[in-house]
Amino acid sequence: MTSLANLCYRSSGSESGESDEEEEPDIPEDLEDSDDEEEEDASGARPYLSLMRSLVEDAPRNAKRRKLDHSGTQETPPQQTQEDPPTGDEDSNANKDVDHVEEPEEAPEDAPVEDLFDDDDDLDASDPFESHFAAPDENVVSSRVKDIQKGQWQLNRTVQNTWRFFVNTPGTGPSDAGLPKPIDGPADLQLKKKLQDSVSDKWTSFGQVEKQLAPIIFNNLDTLFCERTTANATDIRRMACVHALNHVFKTRDRVIKDNARLAREHSDDLELRDQGFTRPKVLILLPTRQSCVKMVEMITAICAPDQQENRKRFDESYVDKEAKFGADKPADFRDLFEGNDDDMFRLGVKFTRKTIKYFAQFYNSDILIASPLGLRMAIGSEEEKEKKLDYDFLSSIELVIVDQADALLMQNWEHVEYIFEHLNLQPRDAHGCDFSRVRNWYLEDQAKYFRQTLIFSAFNTPELSELFRASCNNWAGKVRVQREYHGAMLQMLLGHKTKQTFSRFEAKSPLDDPDARFAYFSKAVLPTLTRNHGRDAHGTLVFIPSYLDFVRVRNYFANDPAVGNLSFGTISEYADVPEASRARSHFLNGRHKVLLYTERAHHFRRYNIKGVKRVIMYGLPDNPIFYEEIAGGYLRSSEQAMKLEPGQGSVRVMFSKYDVLKLERIVGSQRVGRMIHERGDTFEFL
Repeated sequence: MTSLANLCYRSSGSESGESDEEEEPDIPEDLEDSDDEEEEDASGARPYLSLMRSLVEDAPRNAKRRKLDHSGTQETPPQQTQEDPPTGDEDSNANKDVDHVEEPEEAPEDAPVEDLFDDDDDLDASDPFESHFAAPDENVVSSRVKDIQKGQWQLNRTVQNTWRFFVNTPGTGPSDAGLPKPIDGPADLQLKKKLQDSVSDKWTSFGQVEKQLAPIIFNNLDTLFCERTTANATDIRRMACVHALNHVFKTRDRVIKDNARLAREHSDDLELRDQGFTRPKVLILLPTRQSCVKMVEMITAICAPDQQENRKRFDESYVDKEAKFGADKPADFRDLFEGNDDDMFRLGVKFTRKTIKYFAQFYNSDILIASPLGLRMAIGSEEEKEKKLDYDFLSSIELVIVDQADALLMQNWEHVEYIFEHLNLQPRDAHGCDFSRVRNWYLEDQAKYFRQTLIFSAFNTPELSELFRASCNNWAGKVRVQREYHGAMLQMLLGHKTKQTFSRFEAKSPLDDPDARFAYFSKAVLPTLTRNHGRDAHGTLVFIPSYLDFVRVRNYFANDPAVGNLSFGTISEYADVPEASRARSHFLNGRHKVLLYTERAHHFRRYNIKGVKRVIMYGLPDNPIFYEEIAGGYLRSSEQAMKLEPGQGSVRVMFSKYDVLKLERIVGSQRVGRMIHERGDTFEFL
């Protein structure tokens, strides 16, 4: 009998996580005391067991009791904004999660359930939400899922102006599938009625980027957009938030309508499939808390809620208005690191009819906003024996938004891969799920083929391409968007002549690339510095993208007699401020002839290094802006400060055929093919 009760089939047909728009689900068991078990047995979360006990014991059915004493706080009246619980030493309490608040149950409002949704929002078969998630064509889906499982995709390339679209559709043979039908403006989006009314007042027309992306995103295709900039960041964020809110509102609206229908008809033959295993439907991955603030502010600006519970706590934990950087820092650096740049956070956001609730329990939330590190720690790891892995809250995610993916690459990318590996897995616990309402494609373990993934990055990398290839299996298809590149090298040459030499070395495979790169560097590049007892090596900056390569080169400089006459300093992402300052000072005054500098150090600090006369790029940076700043900006500023003749500086770049994505952004789309495939291995630009 207990095992049947654990399935939680409800007479109302509603899932504890999705049953009513105003009624809170039960507090998860891991937050309950063991003394509450009897209360749980009498609660509505286990109605079958309660009913059987009432029949056996011939006792009246107990009314569901509110758990107001659990946290030791009083319930906040619905008309007021709930602020933070009593403050204290949160870190000293090991059982308290500072990213959540304990949620007492709320009484439903007096309004009948029919008043909680819009009667004008009738079901529309042309609505992408309906055709993709709610009522897809089973024959089409079945055929495409089989193609995806076999790895069969059709590719169609489309060029519009300077934008290149790579459209992948499940299937075989030549592809004639193109981009979805254009969407002219916000008025043409099929949004929830109340959301449409709110958006129309604030968003009157599409910009260039929105015109390109809207048909893809709002038709639920997986998207890898490789041209995110500080200029279009707000437009991308707004479009992503509107799409996420539309998905959440339509999902909840369908559940509420079906609840009302079940309450009216009382039919055993009525089968309504409108839910997933758990409530969270949208996951947003961001690099910093400041990025989270911008996303939350965009969400609140769009839906304009009457109340925001725990907003004060959110502002105290996430908002940092203190100015950290001056105008000398580039715009992309200030956009990422200005404000609270903490990369450890996770936030559950729950929507009710008039309220946005922050710090909701994950299983009670509609949208999860987190950094990869924060979410990875919430899931746990197999090494933590005292805490079991918990990733069931990711089982019903239907929309993933990865914004500023280029910044996430500079963190620990393994966390992102780990999260995607645990998306849409079958849950290990029921979590109050009403399986009679779960959509069939969830039960058939096909949720990953319905999930839409949106990735926004400033550029493409092998890591992003692999994630898009392996983890994005949307039956509707997927699209990669990037533009034709003119080349950061040309931009750098404007008004300043610098000799740039690109040297290609051969590597048999990506695994052989590090060894081949080091061999070429030590045998072909370093001898030019050691001539004349290293007198010509003064002012040489060696830029090294990978930390592993940095360690290898540093050890070589420290231990090999062949470079014993080259004094050197180092700046890596692990160097503290005093250590980096000493290295820069010694490099400027000539005490160190060579300075080894990593890409992540430049990403996180953007040091202004003076005294650079020569740049050797052990590998190209992923970010083309870095090439302009290091190969161009450092040389120009040093020439001006040291009053050298312009054009005396030089740049030497090492690359292999596996650097094609990086190389294209530096030399331009028109030149990259020739530099990769021609017999010659040296290319000079002046």
